[in-house]
Amino acid sequence: MQRPYKHIDATEIQGFEKVFRANLINSLSGLKPANLIGTTSQDGQTNLAIFSSVIHLGADPALLGFIQRPLGEQSHTYKNIKETGYYTINHIQEHIVEQAHYTAARFSREESEFEACCLTPEYLAQFHAPFVQESLVKIGMRFKQEIPLTINNTILMIGQIEHVFLPEHVVLDKGNLALDETAAVCVSGLDTYYRVSKLAQFPYSKTTNLPNFSQKSDRNSSKR
Repeated sequence: MQRPYKHIDATEIQGFEKVFRANLINSLSGLKPANLIGTTSQDGQTNLAIFSSVIHLGADPALLGFIQRPLGEQSHTYKNIKETGYYTINHIQEHIVEQAHYTAARFSREESEFEACCLTPEYLAQFHAPFVQESLVKIGMRFKQEIPLTINNTILMIGQIEHVFLPEHVVLDKGNLALDETAAVCVSGLDTYYRVSKLAQFPYSKTTNLPNFSQKSDRNSSKR
């Protein structure tokens, strides 16, 4: 028997306690990629921060974006990117998920999350920004553009991919990545992490290869 739906309207959302509201709204978009963004200030101070907002923006040129929260004294990632023009995006795997989570703590500008959370800065291909040595998928980014979102004072930060480092065996024939083989994790809300496992893979979607969904629906109904 189907359970009744819970209805939450905009007025109720606005009335929720702050942390409850943040967790709820952050979870509604579903599972998100968990990444560590590594940067260095002009004077060489390393910084590392967890982000769940990294998104694909295009393949030609190869662009990724992420959302920078409203700026403040703790916006070390943003400041370092603006100073140097470079940063890294590093996938989070199961073996470093706890360390990655705590990079969100409010460390001072003079403290390195790498050191505080026992993660290792790694410099590859003479790239200015530090990669995370423990990460299995590492991406070197060059800052290209920022777009202020005035509706909530966040910023869409856009960068172009300069380097990619990852295990050779996870790159499949058509370019897809077997992320389940890297033990990658996803995040929901602000503090809950999930394993990645492959569910299915389908042909390229065309009207000419559309399955007979009505027939499949009938078969599924008969099995209930």
